[in-house]
Parts: sequence; C-alpha cells; structure tokens
Amino acid sequence: MRPLLDYSISVEKICHLLSAESEINGEVIVTGVTSDDRYVQPGDLFLAYPGKSIHGAEFAKSAIAKGARAILTDAQGAQIAQGLPMIVVENIRTAGALVSAHLYRKPVQEMVSIAITGTNGKTTVSTLLHQLLQSAGRESGLIGTVETRIGRERFESMRTTPEADNLQSIAAAMAEQHVRHLVMEVSSHALVMNRIEGSHFAIAGFTNLTQDHLDFHGDMESYFLAKAKLFSLEFADQAFINIDDPYGLRIFNTCGIPATSVSRRNVQATWHYTSIVPTGNGTDISIRGAGGVLIETSTPLHGNFNLDNLLLVIAIASECGIDPLDCAALIPKLYGAPGRMELVDRGQSFTAFVDYAHTPDAVSSVLATARAFTQGKVIALLGCGGDRDASKRPLMGRALSEGSSIAIFTSDNPRSENPSQILKQMTSELAVNQPSAIIEDRAEAIAYAVSLCSPGDTLLILGKGHELGQEIANEKIDFDDRIVLATAIEALR
Repeated sequence: MRPLLDYSISVEKICHLLSAESEINGEVIVTGVTSDDRYVQPGDLFLAYPGKSIHGAEFAKSAIAKGARAILTDAQGAQIAQGLPMIVVENIRTAGALVSAHLYRKPVQEMVSIAITGTNGKTTVSTLLHQLLQSAGRESGLIGTVETRIGRERFESMRTTPEADNLQSIAAAMAEQHVRHLVMEVSSHALVMNRIEGSHFAIAGFTNLTQDHLDFHGDMESYFLAKAKLFSLEFADQAFINIDDPYGLRIFNTCGIPATSVSRRNVQATWHYTSIVPTGNGTDISIRGAGGVLIETSTPLHGNFNLDNLLLVIAIASECGIDPLDCAALIPKLYGAPGRMELVDRGQSFTAFVDYAHTPDAVSSVLATARAFTQGKVIALLGCGGDRDASKRPLMGRALSEGSSIAIFTSDNPRSENPSQILKQMTSELAVNQPSAIIEDRAEAIAYAVSLCSPGDTLLILGKGHELGQEIANEKIDFDDRIVLATAIEALR
C-alpha cells in the first residue's frame, strides 16, 4: 500500500541520516522505499535484507531494472550486488526502518498511535479498541494479524507487524486521509528485527506473556526482553499494563515511561473491575478507573481473558478522551476479532466456536471459559504448527486433554514437517482413548468432532482462527475452519 502524496529524500540526506557513505555519483532523489522487488516502483530505494535462506541482494538487479534508484544493504549484500548503486550500512534493518520513517515524514507520530503487544490478546484488544474509537466518531486505522483498516476500508494483512517500509507507507496513507488514531499490534519478532525503529507511539499496551516463539527467541527471558523494549522513551510516551500477569507487573515496576496499571483482580490498580456477573448473553460488568470514574455496562464477550482484554481497551480509550458514558453505551456493541471465540451457528442444538488459541495458556483459558457456560460436554479440537516452537507441543496437548471432555488431536499448519510426528509430540505423554481421537486430516477431524456433539454441548475448533489456508508440505491450500465447521454441521441435517 502506497500513499497518494509525493514524498522524496536525497541519497545525500539518507547517508547523513545513517552516518553512511556511498559511491553514487550526482544528486539522486528517492521517492519510495520497498524491501520486495515485486513491488518496486521507479524512484524507489530497495532495501536488501538478509533472509533465512537467501539474501535480498539477490534481487537487487531486478529492483534496479524496475526503476529503483539505489540499494540499501549490508556488507554481505554489497558483495552480492557489486557494481550497482548502493549504500552500505552495518545494521540494514535499523537503517531501512529509519529511512522509511523519514521519507514518509514520520507518519506514526502524526496520529494518536497506540501499540499493543503481548503473547495473547493483541488482536482482540486492537480490534475492540479500533471498533470503539470508530463508533465514538474517531476516524481510526488498524494494523494487525487479521487485517489492516483505514477508516472503513479493509485489506488483508500478511503478518502481525509489517516490515518497516510497509508500516511507514501504510501509516502515511492513513495520515494523509486524516485518520486521527492508529491502533496496531507489535510482535516480538518486529521488535527484535527493528521494524518499528523510527516510530514513536502515544500509548503502548501490554496484555500478557506466556510460552510461545521460543524457536525464535530461545528462552522466556529473551522473549520478555523483546516485548519490554516497547516500553521505553524511544518508542512510547506512556504505558497501560495488565499487572495480573507477572511479566506485566515486572514491566510496570521497571519501565522508563509513565505507566497505568490495569487489573481484573487487584482493586489497587488504577483500572479494575468492581463487579463481574456472567449472564446467558455475556457478562454484566462494573469498572472503576482513573479519577474514580465508574462505568457500568455489559459485554457479549465470554471468559476472563476477554475481560482482561476489554479492561485494557477501556482504559486506553478513556486516555484517548472517549467519554465514560459513551464507553458504557458502546461496549455492548463490540463484537471482537475474527476467529477469536467466533460463533458458528447453523441452527444446531449445540454451541460451536472457532478460536485462534495456539499457546498452552490460551488453550487452557478458552477451555476454562467454555466449561463455565456449558451444561453438557466440552469437545475440543487442536493441532500444532510445523516449523515453530516444538517445546510447547506436549504442553498444548496436555492443556487440550485436561481442559476438555473429549479431545481431538489433528493437524494445524504442518508446513515442512511430518504432521504425524507433530501429533506424536503433542500426545507423547497422554493416553488418548475413545471417543477422544488422533485424526491427522483436519477436515475429517472437524467432521468427527461435530458427530459427537449433543444438545447442550460446546464444540471448540482451536488453533487457526481467522486463517484462510492450511500449509502442508510448504504448499498452501484453501482452508477456513469456520467454513469447514459450518459445512460439517449442515451435513448432520
């Protein structure tokens, strides 16, 4: 996505910004920036990043042929792209992010920008906050795992936090359309890979931290430090933090910016619940906030994890100037994010949800929520993704087995791995006895799970949520849990 207005920066200014030198002769003006040679436009600066298996400099000739004015790369890339006009820097990702931000005139700072991070809940918090701001008449943008929104326009997202060139380009498009607020998810990968360098947020929000992505970070401490990086003067003016989470409490006590505490359980927190009453249609809630504000309302959302998410949303919305009376009136209309406890209703006698839960903690939380409102059995289906943190697979298997009446183990996105091996790792410490089952084919597993349901039961299809495809042997096939589930339910008639 590119903005409509014209932007430019000279190679001379880029070199000054990065304290770099180039051998590019004459005055060269850059009018865009991209890290993907497929989307090069004449006048672009091409960012040649190192990749897992191939260096981006391998595509430098293609970028130049399409009209790129210069290449920004590291020493390794310079060896590959010899003879091409280039700027060489030590840290290409930081440099690429800074150039992108300066080219587009630091658009993140032009809006009231809000960054949400954490293991679970980022998408729900971001989506709910975007909905609330929009409903209150604040033109808002959203960047996240499921989608990107500019006002009421919707675009499919490729990753939780875009590469820096895309992030700044999208933010510039929002700013020039007079978007007042930007709400975005910031992943730990993005923080480690410097995608938000050059950005500064009015508010940073923290949900929780549980085991995930250890294949990338190595251990929980490194994962935590990646998240904590957001809560500094470099990236944010102030923080809103869930202190019920021990990692959140640690950030609250140590971060270098003003921090506001949010808690479902601790009445000493600035924002906390004074009453939580589950109902057949959701939850009646009463909230105390900054300055003694009282908000009494109801939400269609179920579960403690959603109450945690909602409280963070309300606290941040209040800081953005949304009147408490408006919050109380609008909260019952907030419906959450696609694939997050998303109801699939085809007139069946049981309740069925699709949810993105893909960590041990998230699986346990979703199943606990279902047990609280289910009169019959809780039947749940889950797989684990391939080429990702394998250490959490037995933990997720145990969470599924312990939290459900009947557990169905199946494939998620096996990617390059053998799905049967993933299933063995999930179930290695478990006894899987009928009617629980291990069924590798996900569609077959969903149909089987549906066949077990009786009136009053709750069925949970976990792991993929909003995803529209399944990656098998590194090929992506069309697969939407919501559609497959609906089809299986209709086949019962």
